[in-house]
Amino acid sequence: MKTRHVSEGMSVMAVIFLFVCTALMLGSGPAWAAPAGSRWGADYFPNIPLVAQNGNTVRFYDDLIKDKVVAINFIFTHCSDSCPAETASMRQVQKALGDRVGRDVFFYSISIDPEHDTPAALKAYSEKFRVGPGWTFLTGNRADITLLRKKLGLYSEEEPSEKAGDHHINLIVGNEATGQWIKRSPFDEPKVLARLLGYSLQRVHTAKPESVSYAEAPRLPNLSRGEDLYRSRCDSCHSLGTEDGLGPGLSGVTEQRDHAWLARWLKEPDQMLAEKDPIATQLFVKYNEVAMPNLRLSDADVDALITYMADSAKQVGGAIATNSEGGAGQ
Repeated sequence: MKTRHVSEGMSVMAVIFLFVCTALMLGSGPAWAAPAGSRWGADYFPNIPLVAQNGNTVRFYDDLIKDKVVAINFIFTHCSDSCPAETASMRQVQKALGDRVGRDVFFYSISIDPEHDTPAALKAYSEKFRVGPGWTFLTGNRADITLLRKKLGLYSEEEPSEKAGDHHINLIVGNEATGQWIKRSPFDEPKVLARLLGYSLQRVHTAKPESVSYAEAPRLPNLSRGEDLYRSRCDSCHSLGTEDGLGPGLSGVTEQRDHAWLARWLKEPDQMLAEKDPIATQLFVKYNEVAMPNLRLSDADVDALITYMADSAKQVGGAIATNSEGGAGQ
């Protein structure tokens, strides 16, 4: 009898132990979710908790992507390399989509340095770039975020640490309901990305602008190297005129700044800020502490950009002179 009671007791304890282990396993890892019949399978998307810049906790699958058209990238707020340029470029896409962001399309920027990027840091970062509604900045557990990057195909084992001020530039856009996911560059032409998010990926038919015939379509411009660099790297923050954007207008910059200073500023602005160059520091403070990113330009790239800015200034100056000759008040 005594042996029987001991055996029964051990069996009960084994069941309890198995139950506790199972509960701990389920509770310690990320939950998984996907819609019934999803082409990705029921356990593809990690339903990890993330914290938004307003302090609210959300679930990646349930709250952020389920039944939504989304654009997702990964950044960190103290990046002096690609992140500021990525954010500025995506801001142009948001402007092109207007009030559809937050209604038909949702933007998410997720930190890869969650220990540093608190919700308060993310909120300050979004305010620097004057980000509008419908774009959420998120932080969370590092292991969860790494898992998410792997699932979205935006992770590389060879990727340098964010402490080195560099990481892969990437963006994924998609429609969770239809299963369409596309990896793009955040430096794609903003109108192209806006059309992809606003029309091509939409599940419900959305009215498109009236189409025109090929005969009426404008010819593609033959861009110089300098103009191509300006449009893809500089246009999101700077105008070629006097009006300011996230950074100063570039009208006359090739005449106002010493050539050697300007060339170095285009090539290694992060180093000049670290050295507390007086002009670089003044610009940083004046323009809301939005850092000029290091765009990894070669010497040839820098020369092409400076030549393009100088030529553009001459064209603008010539146009102003011509208009002034046309009559008073121009």
